[in-house]
Amino acid sequence: MRLFRVWAPDAHAVDLLLGGERLRMAPERDGWRQVEAQADTGDTYAFSVDGSEPLPDPRSPWQPEGVFGPSALVNHAAFTWSDQRWQAPPLSAAVIYELHIGTFTPAGTFDAAIARLDHLVALGVTHVEIMPVAQFPGAWGWGYDGVDLYAPQNTYGGPEGLKRLVDASHARGLAVLLDVVYNHLGPSGNYLARFGPYFTARYTTPWGMAINLDGPGSDEVRRFLCDNALMWLRDYHCDGLRLDAVHALLDQSAVHLLEQLASEVETLEAQLGRRLTLIAESDLNDPRLVRSREAGGYGLSAQWSDDFHHALHAALTGERDGYYADFGALADLAHALRHAYVYEGRYSVARGRRHGRPTTGLSGHRFVVFSQNHDHIGNRAQGERTAALLSLGRLRMAAALVCLAPFIPLLFQGEEWGASAPFLYFTDHQDAELAQAVREGRRNEFTAFGWNPADVPDPQARATYERSKLDWSELAQEPHASLYAWYRNLLRLRRATPALTDGDMRATRTAYDEVARWLTVAREPIILACNLADHAQPVPLADGGAEVILASATDIALLSGAITLPADAVAVLRLG
Repeated sequence: MRLFRVWAPDAHAVDLLLGGERLRMAPERDGWRQVEAQADTGDTYAFSVDGSEPLPDPRSPWQPEGVFGPSALVNHAAFTWSDQRWQAPPLSAAVIYELHIGTFTPAGTFDAAIARLDHLVALGVTHVEIMPVAQFPGAWGWGYDGVDLYAPQNTYGGPEGLKRLVDASHARGLAVLLDVVYNHLGPSGNYLARFGPYFTARYTTPWGMAINLDGPGSDEVRRFLCDNALMWLRDYHCDGLRLDAVHALLDQSAVHLLEQLASEVETLEAQLGRRLTLIAESDLNDPRLVRSREAGGYGLSAQWSDDFHHALHAALTGERDGYYADFGALADLAHALRHAYVYEGRYSVARGRRHGRPTTGLSGHRFVVFSQNHDHIGNRAQGERTAALLSLGRLRMAAALVCLAPFIPLLFQGEEWGASAPFLYFTDHQDAELAQAVREGRRNEFTAFGWNPADVPDPQARATYERSKLDWSELAQEPHASLYAWYRNLLRLRRATPALTDGDMRATRTAYDEVARWLTVAREPIILACNLADHAQPVPLADGGAEVILASATDIALLSGAITLPADAVAVLRLG
């Protein structure tokens, strides 16, 4: 016998639909209903609320027929794990690799991704960050419109496929971070509101009504989200979670959801005896997210730094549209290299107000930095990677600035060889009206960047999805092979040099010339020299003997107190 439970506080009656039978569920405390029934692993079931059509379980562990089909039972204890002695590397030593299951390989499945894990090990990656896999509508999508938060995507391989991928990753020494979305659910196949007050009209988000985190009934909503996080870490053996857009978690409670979640994950970490990580995405520039709870923070492990990305991207590409309007000066990039944020209480023209607060006293290990990720590629009309925007010299410069900074570096799939495939926004909504709304909304988004809406590929077209798949054959071709070698060498240098992994932002020194367009970054004994000018020039160095250990060009000259670099060149030096 199995016990079926569901939270439906406002319902008059709830029935379990199982094997052609309709079983009335008995009320429990706090709006829960339950019933016992004979069922086996793999059996499908659904709920009927006040005589409604069959609805998937809000906590469905498996949706074999997609978001509109019935739920299916899963026995997590039946999977045979081989990672009993596994321990994730500390986040302070991490090199994170973000990937999207559907486009990482031609097959686009969990099992297909396993065949490429050895590539990540050889590159120097320690943590694989998987974009959201909670069941979303259709056969392909980014995953940020998931609606069955407990069920791994059926077209990727479902629960068993995800477990095989995590187990295989651990066998190769790779930790697994899973991207989860708790600030909204997708519109298609979203039945949560039929069961209870999961949403509130008290706040609005870019996606509509907010998740109910602090209103009546919010205790169980928070429990729903926290239990989901614990499930991925416990039952799927994930080593951490990346929390999407936490600034959209609108919560006025004395104990914010993020603080509650961090506390519960810490408890689970002690129970399991292995390291668990929570990394937040936020545009608030608020270090409270990663300060300890004892110091009045939320106690998360780390957060993404969009400021670092924007400063780097604007400096290298010259783009100033949209959210790049606040960036572009080398001074911004130099500041980001020393403080993680550019805006630490400074006035933001794009926002029309002051933004952020200082990161004083924090380690660089609290911040994840990158030159590209799914958002900043996919938020472009044509989904161009930096490889399509920059010279090969500037690509290498971007890689060096990310990999040798006092932060945790993150690479996006294919970045390491300058993949030519774009990463476009793609969906597979079956509702024609919703599909058209997505098309129109996508086109309207790009007006702020001055891009022609007519140039936006149709997100609903299968071709848009297929174009975004990586072409792994490029690895054997030039200039891709040389760029890949450059990334490998940078990560080897990072791993072998204690000063590059100490996370001490205070020990990072920068110098630059806005007019001459050069920048140096010193994390002694390593010095990074960048020439962003369109001509060769000497870049000043601090006195003291130095040797070039990596360079993007051969026609360089090391002089007394300077290094002459050609246009768009970068060199890595070691002080003698």
